Amino acid sequence: MQLATIDIVVIAVYAVFIFGLAQYVSREKAGHVKDSSDYFLASKSLPWWAIGASLIAANISAEQIIGMSGSGYAIGLAIASYEWMAAITLLIVGKFFLPIFLKNRIYTMPQFLAQRYGPTIRTLMAIFWLALYIFVNLTSILWLGSLAITTVAGIDQDIALVALAAFALLYQIYGGLKAVAFTDIVQVTLLVLGGLMISFITLSEIGGDAGVIGGFTRMTTELPGKFDMILAPDNPFYKDLPGLSVLIGGMWIANLAYWGFNQYIIQRALAAKSLPEAQKGLVFAAFLKLLMPVIIVLPGIAAVILAPDLDRPDQAYPSMMRMLPAGILGLVFAALIAAVIGTIASMINSISTIFTLDLYAKFTGRRSRAEDEPDGAEQTAGDVSLPDNEKHLVLVGRVTAVVAILIAIFTARPLLGESDQAFQFIQEFSGFFTPGITVIFLLGMFWKKASEAGAIGAAVASVILSYLLKAYWPELPFLDRMGIVFLAALAIAVVLSYIFPAAADRDRITTEGVSYRTTIGFNVAGFAVIAILIALYTTWW
Repeated sequence: MQLATIDIVVIAVYAVFIFGLAQYVSREKAGHVKDSSDYFLASKSLPWWAIGASLIAANISAEQIIGMSGSGYAIGLAIASYEWMAAITLLIVGKFFLPIFLKNRIYTMPQFLAQRYGPTIRTLMAIFWLALYIFVNLTSILWLGSLAITTVAGIDQDIALVALAAFALLYQIYGGLKAVAFTDIVQVTLLVLGGLMISFITLSEIGGDAGVIGGFTRMTTELPGKFDMILAPDNPFYKDLPGLSVLIGGMWIANLAYWGFNQYIIQRALAAKSLPEAQKGLVFAAFLKLLMPVIIVLPGIAAVILAPDLDRPDQAYPSMMRMLPAGILGLVFAALIAAVIGTIASMINSISTIFTLDLYAKFTGRRSRAEDEPDGAEQTAGDVSLPDNEKHLVLVGRVTAVVAILIAIFTARPLLGESDQAFQFIQEFSGFFTPGITVIFLLGMFWKKASEAGAIGAAVASVILSYLLKAYWPELPFLDRMGIVFLAALAIAVVLSYIFPAAADRDRITTEGVSYRTTIGFNVAGFAVIAILIALYTTWW
């Protein structure tokens, strides 16, 4: 695909604007020096609109756009369940999880484990998350994102990979989470507008004189099977989306772990100025999740009519981009880049947060302002005597970000270069740990007798049982396997917690005074999300 001069200009303007915006929003007031709370938690000042947009920007990347659109081409609208079920999950996280996290001033997920269970599992899980984020998530985002850009624009992949990594690092390394969150507003806006343009143009092409509505009607008439939300057992893709398990099975395990206990996702909500603000942000993200299939999955289904002879399903989105006129193509291509950069920057910031606060600070005996200060505490005007400890922790965070991105650049090709199913492999690999993580956090929040021995047992059992089921029951759908492993890990955690109970003073997570009551606005918006989903599923059951 050739980019016209106007497309290149659009992309260049976007790059300059987003970099400048990152530096502007992360500037400090006179007399205030950036500390660990500023860098890792955006001074706990994020408004709801920044939280909601940043959640989506961290979640949606180029490989997901192209991969999910490809799944729309192959499977149909059923793949949208990953997006639509996530909308309900965000409501659950906002109503039941966030009140506990914010009441206890949690800033990282390993910190929660330390306060609830003890230091051992904190260290183990911090190391696990760092390894997962660097060697699985960050490398995959860089590799598949650069591959997507190469496919669309013909740029050498190694150049695309290094450029993406460098740009994402440079625009967030000074400002930290604040730079990431506030620029994500632009990233998500561009992503939504670009996706809507592709959907509008492709549906108009299919509909002809009947326009977008005619195009959608033609798709539902000619491709009825592509609009089945619940797949039957005889469907060739049943193993990927096993019928009712999508609604009542393992997908809940994956979604709760991802949206509720995943540092680089939940970190935005932990940086909110208040609990109601965080909850509004999650509701905003839930509505954006309802919209995602329109801008990602529909173009893939449209490609079945407009480009029926593709070699691979993942070519669906790039093939639809070829229909865009000059200038618009540059805007949509910039949206694709925005999706990659937003996710990379989010991942880098979370890696530096976990390493600095959960490993480095603890092993060196340093305490951070992010942990020590009460909410709303700020430096007074003219106070420039920021402790050297705070400056040191921010520096460690920045160095960690550089080291992480360099490791990802040099390991991306060796780890993923020979794989033709990289995204699926990553999902499966992460799924080995997901049931155990979900058990650990759910018991930690809602069952006081859960002990560190039970938590470690659940984590180990999750990996072992997932591997055994995959090896000896390969035909078992992935989501069903996660559901079975979750129940087994839950039972193991409960039994071990009774056999090896925790010390009386070990649990430092308090639920006293925690209220699960939500505002009228949250409740109305939540019911609206659920009503929309009921309508969608009953229409295309």
